[in-house]
Amino acid sequence: MNAHQAAALKNTEVVGTLRSGDSFLSDLRASERTVYVDGERVTNVVDHPAFRGAAKTFGRLFDYAAAPENRERMTFTSPDTGGPVWRCFQIPKSHEDLRAKRIAAEGWAEQTFGLMGRTPDHVANFFAGFAAVPSFFEAGGKGYADNVVNFYKHIRDNHKYVAYAIVPPQIDRSRPAHQQSDPTLYAGVVRETDSGIVIKGGQQLATGAVFADYLHLSCIHPLRAGDEAYAISVAIPMDAPGLKLYSRRAFALTAENVEDYPLTTRFDETDSFVVLDDVHVPWERVFIYRNIDLCFQQWWKTPSHSYGNHQAQARYATKLRFLLGLAKRLNEATGNDKAPPVQVEMGELAAYASLVEQMLYSHEVSGTIDANGIAWPSKISLYAVMALQSEINPHMIDIVRELTGAAMISLPSSSKDFNNPQQLADIERYYVSSDLSARERVKLMRLAWDFIGTEFGNRHQQYEKFYGGASYLVKTNMYRNYDFERAGRLVDAALDTSLA
Repeated sequence: MNAHQAAALKNTEVVGTLRSGDSFLSDLRASERTVYVDGERVTNVVDHPAFRGAAKTFGRLFDYAAAPENRERMTFTSPDTGGPVWRCFQIPKSHEDLRAKRIAAEGWAEQTFGLMGRTPDHVANFFAGFAAVPSFFEAGGKGYADNVVNFYKHIRDNHKYVAYAIVPPQIDRSRPAHQQSDPTLYAGVVRETDSGIVIKGGQQLATGAVFADYLHLSCIHPLRAGDEAYAISVAIPMDAPGLKLYSRRAFALTAENVEDYPLTTRFDETDSFVVLDDVHVPWERVFIYRNIDLCFQQWWKTPSHSYGNHQAQARYATKLRFLLGLAKRLNEATGNDKAPPVQVEMGELAAYASLVEQMLYSHEVSGTIDANGIAWPSKISLYAVMALQSEINPHMIDIVRELTGAAMISLPSSSKDFNNPQQLADIERYYVSSDLSARERVKLMRLAWDFIGTEFGNRHQQYEKFYGGASYLVKTNMYRNYDFERAGRLVDAALDTSLA
């Protein structure tokens, strides 16, 4: 352990104390990770212009959870330390517990307007799901269940942020992992030692990973016989030697100021491609090893996928609520709010948003309690809305585009235009609305454009389209969980004419 790591450990591992934003940012500065963006290596993401806005936002999330007035909403009591820990780590035992987890997820989502999809409560929920069924991991070999539970307790009691990379690279999807041109293209085990395993290869799509404490590396895609080396589930510190993050284009780099880019500057969590160059993982951080069936079933035979996406749908419902509020303000600004055709369009938007929100509540009230007393969100409710998300989201965005017309693209070039006396008179005359000054109206339209039309906004459309994976995968989840037997009995009854 180096001096930076020792300082970070001392700073965070204090029983009974919630991790603050300052503590999170201090730990992040001390973590000498390897991140590449715009042709350079970045070791300090907190102060780099590509990441500092999002880092500050993440810090505010920590502070929100630590605030005394949010303690009941955002935390529960650790059964091991007696201290407060994030609600996202709670393993629910009742419908009320599921509701409490959803309310906490909404608390964080409201701070980002639903625009950060991988806040620290996302993967935390996956590990709560893993720890809820330790016997599943024990089936892979002695000690793996203890590894999962011990890591879960560590990240729970120390308020750690975990990101994940669980999708293989898109190199040649016509071939399984072991038949690629180079067997180390996909992240997999290349050797094992007495102390652990060594991993080499690439994996995607590590959203938020540049800010996280740990990376959960696994595979959610089905693997084939011969792919055993890639059938793993492990946790790796983000500053582990050999772990490299290649960030996609950081939109904040070209977002000059918060006035012109009110969302990009604060909420670009970034997505990264992960390269592992002979990364050593100690045995105690290995949860699944060379087991194809367990690697695939970990998402479905435990409530991990359900918990993680219960949080994700709370985030998405919040985002749609923000979209509805934005559309309403835009209509008011243009004087179209009371026009019947506009109200029809707004009614359609409200219908979609309400479907998502009501299905979110249904996760809880229709959830099941298993034989071990663990509460699972309703898979039917969850996968039904996830299966439609990729279709309704772009349609909703298009409706808002229709409602605003040219308003978002007929704005002054930047906030600097307000500082030019030669322009100001015309701007103040022609960019007003019935109840907004020119500056207020331009500010609103900039917000809408950043949500819909900028690189940040368009990344969100792509992100929501594939949030749960390719749409056919999500619909397959729906197929696996729907009660076709009950539906078929109705057909059988209709075919029985004996009572006619």
